[in-house]
Amino acid sequence: MLDVFDQRFVAAGDKTALVTGRETLSYVDLQTAISDWGSRIDASGIAAGDTVLLKGDFGKAGIGALFALFKVGAIVILIAPSSAEKEDEFGRIGSAQWRIECETSIIQKGGYSGEHPLYDELRSKKEPGIVLFSSGSTGTSKGAVHSATKLLEKFRPPGKDFRTLAFLLFDHIAGLDTLFYSLSNASALILPDQRRPEDVCRMIEAYKVEVLPTAPSFLNLLLLSGAIERYDLSSLKIITYGSEMMSEPILARLADALPNVRLIQKYGTSETGAMPSRSRSNQSTWVKLGGDGFQWRVVDGLFEVQSKTAMLGYLNAEDPFTEDGWFKTGDRVEVDGDYVRFLGRDSDIINVGGQKVYPAEVEAIILEMPEVVEVVVYGEPHAILGAVVVAGIRPVGPGTPAQLRRQVRQHLSGRVEAYKIPQKFKFDEQPLVTDRFKSIRKSTT
Repeated sequence: MLDVFDQRFVAAGDKTALVTGRETLSYVDLQTAISDWGSRIDASGIAAGDTVLLKGDFGKAGIGALFALFKVGAIVILIAPSSAEKEDEFGRIGSAQWRIECETSIIQKGGYSGEHPLYDELRSKKEPGIVLFSSGSTGTSKGAVHSATKLLEKFRPPGKDFRTLAFLLFDHIAGLDTLFYSLSNASALILPDQRRPEDVCRMIEAYKVEVLPTAPSFLNLLLLSGAIERYDLSSLKIITYGSEMMSEPILARLADALPNVRLIQKYGTSETGAMPSRSRSNQSTWVKLGGDGFQWRVVDGLFEVQSKTAMLGYLNAEDPFTEDGWFKTGDRVEVDGDYVRFLGRDSDIINVGGQKVYPAEVEAIILEMPEVVEVVVYGEPHAILGAVVVAGIRPVGPGTPAQLRRQVRQHLSGRVEAYKIPQKFKFDEQPLVTDRFKSIRKSTT
C-alpha cells in the first residue's frame, strides 16, 4: 500500500500538503522529508521488525519519520507531545528497541528487547506495525498492536479532496484516520498550533478549511466562546465528531449556528479503527455504521464490532475478542433498524439501589443550562444504595456553589427520575476533559 501513497505524492507534485501558521509544504517537500528520514534511519541501524518509540506530531518531521519507518518495515510505537509524561511507560510496555525524537532528529537506543508474540506475527508477515495506547486516565495504558499494512489498505480507494484541519491527536486512531485520508487523496492538511476555539476558527477562515474532525466537548466550547460569530466559517462543509458522547442540545445548537455544514457522528476505537458512518440528520444522535470490511452486532445491549482493520491484540491485557472474532466494545446502545444510538460505556453506568443511571442522559440536560460550561456525571460508592450520583461541573463564571446546586436540581426535576438527580456536586474551574477529549470521571462504580 505504501507504493500507492508514493504514486499519489509524486502525481501531486507542488500541490499543498501541509499548512502551518509558519509555512506551507508541498507534496515534493513531504517526499523529501520522508527520504531524509529514511537516510537517517538506515544510518542508525534500525531494521525491519525493530520496535521504535516515535515521539512526534503532525508536521514535516513527524509525518516524514512515520512514513520512513513504515518503508523500513519497523513497528512504530506512537506518542504525541501531550502524552510526554507517558514516554517511559510506553517504551517499557512496547519494549522499544529505539527512540526517535522528531523535532530534534535524535535517534537513540531504547533499552528493550522488542520481544512479544504479536510483534513476531508482524515480522513473520513482513508487515510494518503501529502500537496505539489508550488514554490510561486510570491505571496502566493498554497497547493495541496493529498491522500498518491493514490500516493503510483502507485508503487505497480514492476519496474526496478536502482541505482538512488536523484537530485530533497524532497518536489517536481518529487522528491517524484524518492524516491517512488526507494524504491518500493528495489533499491539504491544516495544522493548528493550538486547539482553542479562537485559534481553530482563525485557521478555518485563513486557510478555507472544509472539514473539521473534532470532539463534542470542543464543539460545546466553540459555541460558548462565540468564535463562530467572529470568524468567516463559510468554507466549512463537514464537521465530524466522536471520541465521546454527543449531547442532543449541543448538536441542535450547532446545527442552528452552522446550517450549511453537514454534521457527521463518527465511531471508532483504538482496537478496531474508524468505521464508515452516516448520521440520520444534523440534529440526530442516531448513526448508521458499517461498510466494506466492517460489521456490527448487539449482544445483551452491548455493541460488538468485526473489522478488517482490527488490532492483532493487546501487548499487556487480555484478549477482548469473542471466539468468533468480534470485538467487545463495552458500549451500551439502542437499535432502530440500521441505526444505533450510543448510551454510554457500560463501565460508566451508575447503579443506584438497583436502578441504572446513564451519565450521558443527565449530562445532556445539565448542559442545557447557560451557567454550565462542562459537566461529567459519575458514581461514588454508598454504603446503603451501592452508589450515589455525583456531578462535576465547570461553571461559566463566578457564583455561589449552593445557588448552582439548587439551579441544577431544579432544572433536572421533572425531567429525570429522582434517583438520577446528583446528590453530590464538585465544582472546578479547570477543563473536565483530557487532551484526547475524553471526560475525566473521578470515580465509577
